[in-house]
Amino acid sequence: MEIGDLLSSDGVVDRLPAASKKQVIQEISRRAAEMTGLDERTVFNVLLERERLGTTGVGEGVAIPHGKITDLDGLCGLFVRLDRAVDFDSIDDRPVDLVFLLLAQEGASADHLKALARISRLMRDPAVRDSLRAAADANALYTVLTSENRDRAA
Repeated sequence: MEIGDLLSSDGVVDRLPAASKKQVIQEISRRAAEMTGLDERTVFNVLLERERLGTTGVGEGVAIPHGKITDLDGLCGLFVRLDRAVDFDSIDDRPVDLVFLLLAQEGASADHLKALARISRLMRDPAVRDSLRAAADANALYTVLTSENRDRAA
């Protein structure tokens, strides 16, 4: 599975302003709803419920919020670089500035897990995180996300 299969260039947001974890979740819910035609409140509730099970702040300034939604066809990704890091209750207690949202159709467990694993591998790479933090704009972010994936697919 390629990151480009999950993420379009329209699904990359640079310098998103947010002051808290809840604001990040609200904003990514709004943007995901716009991209998919889903109800914003439904997306927000799914993500909030997942956060209640345990933080999706995976460490090193990265969060991977995710959830399953009945009315979604396939997988949908959204990548956001925040304008400043926020507390996300991360496992390493570090604030988050890189957020990769993954939404999957209810019942797509295998695809959902494969996509989460792929995103996690990508975001665990210090060189990728450094490149994302240094990227000039949303186009550069998309290029880093998709080209880094191809380089490591072999």
